[in-house]
Amino acid sequence: MKTILIVDDSRTTRSYHSAIVASAGYRVTTAVDGADGLEKLLSDRCDLIFTDINMKGMDGYELVRRVRENAEFDEVPIVVISTAASEADKLKAITMGANLYLVKPCEPKSLVDHLHMMLGGP
Repeated sequence: MKTILIVDDSRTTRSYHSAIVASAGYRVTTAVDGADGLEKLLSDRCDLIFTDINMKGMDGYELVRRVRENAEFDEVPIVVISTAASEADKLKAITMGANLYLVKPCEPKSLVDHLHMMLGGP
């Protein structure tokens, strides 16, 4: 079973995305910010990362940068899911190494479709 790491400082968002991902047949690990996400990634390999951008402590941009710096994880797809909707935000995330940028709120079907597209299913 493939594992999705969900990194978001909002408990509600983590729960919402976790329920969608789990119901699609994936295992879920969650983290409260970028530092926690990086720690979880290092201790429990995952197959894809969902991350918010605007978080206290280590934000999503820094998480993307650090994941991409580590050759062990350079192939792990990263999907940014954020309320920051400007083209500059999207370009920055993609330039830093994110594979996809989605704007909150995400429809459950869209989230699952993107998961299947990037991972080929659970």
